[in-house]
Amino acid sequence: METETVEKPRAGLRVGVQKFGTFLSGMIMPNIGAFIAWGLITALFIPDGFLPNEKLALLVDPMITFLLPLLIGYTGGHAIYGLRGGVVGAAATMGVIVGTDIPMFIGAMIMGPLAAWVMKKLDALWEGRIKPGFEMLVNNFSAGILAAIMAILGMLIVGPAVKAFSQGAAAAVDFLVQHGLLPLTSILIEPAKILFLNNAINHGILTPLGTEESLNAGKSMLFLLESNPGPGLGLLLAYTVFGRGMARASAPGAALIQFVGGIHEIYFPYVLMKPVIVLAPILGGMAGVFTLVVTGAGLRSPAAPGSILAVYAAASKDSYLGVTLSVLFAAIVSFVVAALILKFSKASDGDELGEATSKMEAMKGKKSSVASSLVSAGAVSGPIRNVVFACDAGMGSSVMGASVLRNKIKDAGFGDVKVTNSAIANLTDTYDIVVTHQDLTDRAKPKTESATHVSVDNFMNSPRYDEIVELVRKSNGGADEPADAGTAAAAPAAAATATAATAEESSEAAADEAQPGNEILKSDGVILAGTATERDSAIEEVGQLLMQRGSVDADYVKAMHERETSVSTYMGNFLAIPHGTNDAKEHINHSAVAVVRYPEGIDWGGKDVKFVVGVAGLNNEHLKILASIAKIFTNKEQVAQLEQATSVQEILDLFGKVNTK
Repeated sequence: METETVEKPRAGLRVGVQKFGTFLSGMIMPNIGAFIAWGLITALFIPDGFLPNEKLALLVDPMITFLLPLLIGYTGGHAIYGLRGGVVGAAATMGVIVGTDIPMFIGAMIMGPLAAWVMKKLDALWEGRIKPGFEMLVNNFSAGILAAIMAILGMLIVGPAVKAFSQGAAAAVDFLVQHGLLPLTSILIEPAKILFLNNAINHGILTPLGTEESLNAGKSMLFLLESNPGPGLGLLLAYTVFGRGMARASAPGAALIQFVGGIHEIYFPYVLMKPVIVLAPILGGMAGVFTLVVTGAGLRSPAAPGSILAVYAAASKDSYLGVTLSVLFAAIVSFVVAALILKFSKASDGDELGEATSKMEAMKGKKSSVASSLVSAGAVSGPIRNVVFACDAGMGSSVMGASVLRNKIKDAGFGDVKVTNSAIANLTDTYDIVVTHQDLTDRAKPKTESATHVSVDNFMNSPRYDEIVELVRKSNGGADEPADAGTAAAAPAAAATATAATAEESSEAAADEAQPGNEILKSDGVILAGTATERDSAIEEVGQLLMQRGSVDADYVKAMHERETSVSTYMGNFLAIPHGTNDAKEHINHSAVAVVRYPEGIDWGGKDVKFVVGVAGLNNEHLKILASIAKIFTNKEQVAQLEQATSVQEILDLFGKVNTK
């Protein structure tokens, strides 16, 4: 059985541009729904629209002038410094809006994050120095004063500078159009897509310029330069006809995902298998852009994702024929070029597609669940019997993740599949699947070389869990398969697992075998409204609760901070469970769990957290309550009940009174 490869991003200019593009995309993509809403209202109700309506058309200008830039500014600020950063970022964005007479998207991308960053640095200056009772006064006035200053700065300096840049960029685009050179942009855009550099181009330049052009002309071809699904479709159809092996078998499904689903990255491995074939999407893209120039077609708003359905939904009233021809000619040219390359090039041996997918993920810097689906079906040989969720200490994250995954696998009808948790240090090469946080995968691989490795970045509701369930379904031949089908294969693993360290036992079994001791969660370990305002102070607050109960010493709290700097303990669904490193277990006196609720939420590395559960565990005594917490936080209704609880007893009752006696 092969191990999936997940490489960390390499340092360099490309990675820097990728990160910058991802940051820009993170401000635009969450607000695409608002862009689409504006595009639909424009398409329907302006004088040249499908259903002209003078009154409803009044929505168009305020949405493009105020709503969309403010959303971008808020989103960018929130990404830097949570809700506080979002509010300051939106207020600062108002300055660039008022200071210019063009849609201020680029200005919002600057002012939102910048104001939030300044706010974060200022808060750090007086953190811990404000006298009790004056926190709200200082926090509110500091945010208000900074927002006012940044808004004025945006109005007088940033806004005019961005306007000058936008006018220059628009003039450059006009020059390319007037001289028939716009198709040449495909020489940059198509390879940039393969290298995951397109976000910086698309969301940093094309979307803002396209939106401004659409406001003035009713449409813009700039929206379709990067999102045209034709070049990728033609490439994948060529592999369907002229490809070989796994690439040919998987290409039809990939074409459907790319063309209808709009997930373009699924064709990137097919390019990396044979780099010269990048000529196909380049020439196809050029054909598509040339068609847009000739027909004058365009979209009213961004097409995201780049699905043919999204393209038609965003097309202007007079552009359906031009857009159709653009996609069609792009696909035809890409198909012909790719077909010629495939037909006359020398075939290679080995798992080209699997290697190319790994190469693509290395460039992307993280796992691609879509592209991995091309090759993951063959990653496991034989039935799956043992799955382990591993983390650094084996006492917190892995327990939660294993509990959620175990329930999903059981619900799918595979109760015979054993799902355990373990510290990475205690792993043995006896598992079929090893699940880890994406930052820990490289540490787990040397100990479990024969296993399939799955990386996640969200412990409570990762989409990778559903992929694992599907992999179990395919490998085990259906739910409730008779145990004798894989008895021979599973016996060695079962025997080895039986002799492994007790930390590798499942949380449910370990809880049943726990030794009598102190109550794990007590009323004095619950705070309904914490005072911390950010992650590190929240860890300190919950750590102090554990110390007050005599469960840990100060060194363990330090280890909780160390653990957080290496791998985030954010679980998903507003939950974080900070705990110490594996080496810090010697600083635990007895098992305990502490809970601090933050009704307004705090920023946890860019995630919104309302419940911080501090964990210190010996002899697996804490595992049952963590399993209970995992069940609660996968249920949105129960999470809502926790948010609305007015007493400590309600919190204890919702956690199910699962203390070890």
